[in-house]
Amino acid sequence: MDNMQEPHVKRILVADIGGTNSRFAAFSFSNGELVRQASVWLSTTGATSFAQLLEQLAASPLPCSPQTADAIVLAVAGPVEDGKRASLPNIGWDIDLAALPDSCGCSKALLVNDFLAQAYACLSPAMRDALSILPGTPVEGAPVAVLGAGTGFGHALLVKVTDGVYTALPSEGGHAHFPFVGTEEHAYAEFLHKETGRSQIIGDMVVTGSGMRYLHTFFTGERIPSREVTAKLTPDAPELVWFARFLGRACHDYVLKTLALGGVVLTGGLVSGNPSIARHPAFAQAFMDSDTHGHLLRKIPVHLNTNEEFGLWGAAQLAAMNL
Repeated sequence: MDNMQEPHVKRILVADIGGTNSRFAAFSFSNGELVRQASVWLSTTGATSFAQLLEQLAASPLPCSPQTADAIVLAVAGPVEDGKRASLPNIGWDIDLAALPDSCGCSKALLVNDFLAQAYACLSPAMRDALSILPGTPVEGAPVAVLGAGTGFGHALLVKVTDGVYTALPSEGGHAHFPFVGTEEHAYAEFLHKETGRSQIIGDMVVTGSGMRYLHTFFTGERIPSREVTAKLTPDAPELVWFARFLGRACHDYVLKTLALGGVVLTGGLVSGNPSIARHPAFAQAFMDSDTHGHLLRKIPVHLNTNEEFGLWGAAQLAAMNL
């Protein structure tokens, strides 16, 4: 009789806390395989604090809690300090795991930047659902750029350390100044200064849901939510053309700054929910537009994530790597 016991199934609780939605999921991990069990989506703005969000999670039917999980990874839309604290620029509250009561069960939780989780998701089964946007041949062992347009404009880099071992590097690139080109775009920049009252125009104001809304107001004078703008986009709509160009330019710049010749993965709720943005010719044109390195950019494959729980898979992948 074989006395070998089945390896213990590890329980993983993960979260992807964004400016609009907070997604939680339960995964199991055994024999090197991640299995998604269930997920629940909560409104980020519907909670006045992270502690209240956890109370809402406790009242949900999710079959895993902080108290019963073997590993907890919480991905958040903001810079993280010491894996325990985060200031969240697009959310009305911050997170400090050390300040939570022990009853919350988060003492063993790891806090990571949300786009670090998006990068690790590229190593997970969720990547199988990705759409090919631009063909290319990735350079073996080169970094992969992960960029996402949603409530914010996230950046991360997936870097190969050794065979089969990768690490992800977070970034706050969405808060860097956005580059505008030409008279028309500079007129738009002036509009953004007046519309927002901000002295600095950053990527989070341009390649995001609010950026789509600002574009619509710039061209029409109408102020409506971004979801209403995207619902009535046509291929020749100036909002679509400009947004696709801005996204392509941002990807172009990040790839050249990081030499991410391993490819680009686009994610984020806005672009994932509206593939016409990445598929528009203006995106490819702006991405490849370089007087000096166009030959490199034309070889880089670009994929679009279509899995709305991509960040959850990435957080679970990271948790499994640490178990």
